[in-house]
Amino acid sequence: MKDDGIGEKTWSIDADALLQSVLDSPESPSFLRQTLTGAISWQTRNEKSVRQALTSPRVALQWVAALLALGAVVTMEGDTGAAETPLEALLQRRAEGRVDTLHVMVGGVKCGEAHVARTPADDPIVAAIAVVEIDGGVVRQARVALIGVWPELVRLAEAPAQLIGSPLDRERIRTVAEAVEKEVAPKGDYLGSEEYRRAMAGVLTRRALEKCLDQEMEDE
Repeated sequence: MKDDGIGEKTWSIDADALLQSVLDSPESPSFLRQTLTGAISWQTRNEKSVRQALTSPRVALQWVAALLALGAVVTMEGDTGAAETPLEALLQRRAEGRVDTLHVMVGGVKCGEAHVARTPADDPIVAAIAVVEIDGGVVRQARVALIGVWPELVRLAEAPAQLIGSPLDRERIRTVAEAVEKEVAPKGDYLGSEEYRRAMAGVLTRRALEKCLDQEMEDE
């Protein structure tokens, strides 16, 4: 694990590593560990690799969403050699090559997750995972990855960028949550209508960001 000297640490994970080994690693923060449990079975974690989860996100959807919110980067091996690319580009099929290594920042951030599901053992109907970097009381980065409200399995919302350059507070969080609700493009199904998924996108974004705020207040 590499430390940049300002509290942020980058954890590099071989793409051939099984998800169970990622869960068991002492370098894995509790925030990421939680996303590898619940709906993901022990058998799946011992059969599926990091590469398989990144290229087929449904394998470990909440974990991939957390990585996306953390701004993870992947090293891709291609015909011209190795190159680093944002995980977001890989998920959007804008990266070519074979996934070799996953790099994820695991320090210096506030993290929050909120979701709705039929039971604790089921995949979420809608989920929001928020990661906020705060320096000197001011937000310098804010990402919210949402599940269940896009044509894609998981995607970053654009609205949380409104938080950058200002203190994190409940009023700004409410404003962003309302913007997210307008931004998403859900498709209804037997688990939830379009209206339900859109409303949950806003509610869960607010809850996830408020968890980040609570962590920041505890650290003051």
